Amino acid sequence: MRMTKKTSKQTTKKSSEARLSKQEFLKYYKDMVLIRRFEERAGQAYGMGYIGGFCHLYIGQEAVVVGAKAALNDDDAMVTSYRDHGHILACGTDPKAIMAELFGKETGVSRGKGGSMHLFDTEKNFYGGHGIVGAQVPIGVGVAFAYKYRDENRIAATFFGDGAANQGQVYESFNMASLWQLPVLFIIENNQYGMGTSVERSTATAKFFDRGEAFGIPGERVDGQDFFAVREAIERAAKHIRSGKGPYLLVMKTYRYRGHSMSDPAKYRKKEEVQQYKDKHDPINNFKQWGLTNNVAGEAELKEIDKEIKVTVDEAIEFAKESKEPLASELWTDIYND
Repeated sequence: MRMTKKTSKQTTKKSSEARLSKQEFLKYYKDMVLIRRFEERAGQAYGMGYIGGFCHLYIGQEAVVVGAKAALNDDDAMVTSYRDHGHILACGTDPKAIMAELFGKETGVSRGKGGSMHLFDTEKNFYGGHGIVGAQVPIGVGVAFAYKYRDENRIAATFFGDGAANQGQVYESFNMASLWQLPVLFIIENNQYGMGTSVERSTATAKFFDRGEAFGIPGERVDGQDFFAVREAIERAAKHIRSGKGPYLLVMKTYRYRGHSMSDPAKYRKKEEVQQYKDKHDPINNFKQWGLTNNVAGEAELKEIDKEIKVTVDEAIEFAKESKEPLASELWTDIYND
């Protein structure tokens, strides 16, 4: 009989600050700013009618995925929900192909057939982008099963939100992952609102980090607005998983500045609440300030990066506008596996 021990805890340890080189700092700063600017322009494009369907922005949560990617290996997988633009950008996919997909063009990562909620890039080990709440969790477990079956030292990082954390398939996935000791990292992005409902109103026990205890899965609560706290927690979890001890659960307390989707005016929260996060807990501003305070980078260098990213996003918008619509015959492709 396999015995496990409850090890859920809260942590804000950040010793990884001392291990960040200038080159790394500039890369992660650039990655976070790229996600922010890409999302801002995507929001504008949606308002102008270039993007149809649903569109969920990641603004405010950038440190979670960039910190996670910084701690994982390139061949580790990521799978997430419909709020997926930031994740695929962090994986290194061309912003032009991502924006084209949002515009529904044939040059998009899913050839214009997936749109905002169904981004995909297997070459970058990004497995979606899934529109059904919580459905990506068993998919992440399936990817982890494949890694263990093939005896590959890889991790499937599976992201889901506080709303999805109450879905039944999540606990079926916990059970299966723990039973078979699969290399899956469960990451709950608790942005504190499931659509328009706060976690306090929707969840009986909103600690989340102890949700895996019944299955023998250790968990931690992490400051998701702090790049260093995220990276260190992911490193610690990855070490646990790669040593063959099975899954791990991390809960990133974060915050989205915009509504649930572009159709959500977010009137269910006070402006002061949002402004407090922007003023005191903005992941990009705080990361930038760390670099300046510790003389890792100068203001001029960071302004130059900001200019480069503006050009990159502008080019992505123009590429998406100029790309062609997919042919009608595309409706019949990718239905069956030959």
